[in-house]
Amino acid sequence: MNDKDIKQIFKDSNAFLEGHFVLTSGMHSPHYIEKFRVLERPEYTEILCKELADKFRKEGITIVVGPMTGGIILAHEVGKNLETIAIFTERVEGKMKFRRGFHIDEHDKVLIVEDIITTGGSVHEVMEAIYELRGKDFEGIAGVGALIDRSNGIADFGVPFKPLLVMDVVSYKAEDCPLCKKKIPITKPGSSGK
Repeated sequence: MNDKDIKQIFKDSNAFLEGHFVLTSGMHSPHYIEKFRVLERPEYTEILCKELADKFRKEGITIVVGPMTGGIILAHEVGKNLETIAIFTERVEGKMKFRRGFHIDEHDKVLIVEDIITTGGSVHEVMEAIYELRGKDFEGIAGVGALIDRSNGIADFGVPFKPLLVMDVVSYKAEDCPLCKKKIPITKPGSSGK
């Protein structure tokens, strides 16, 4: 699939929204990508996750990890495509943790998957949860995959990062937001639990 095909899936799902939004990162933006308009459609999720899995097919991945909530769906579908297991982190008292007896072996090759990357904060939190489980010297994180990178080039995880689509999207710190200054009503979609 090319960028045009991937964008078309998001357009067909009505996932691209315009207005005044507070992103999970705390940044403000006139644009929001409601990934659940795509993830609620199994046929689209299957197509996108196969593409994501193909980017890491030669890496010998043994575990796919996603952060709750959208990352669970992605981890499951990418894991299915890579014929491996899929686990997830969830927030416990504001911090990403592994629960439910999930385990990562010292020899595992881990792929972290995320839906939309703005600052990369959630992925870094998942990485910290992995290091908490395996130790800071664990070298098994093989890469990070995402549906969309809207970080404008700032996301850096120290491992290969392969998004399906890179989008340059305007975002502002709350104190610098021109939408706030114009008193445009604000929406805080989603709920990361932060």
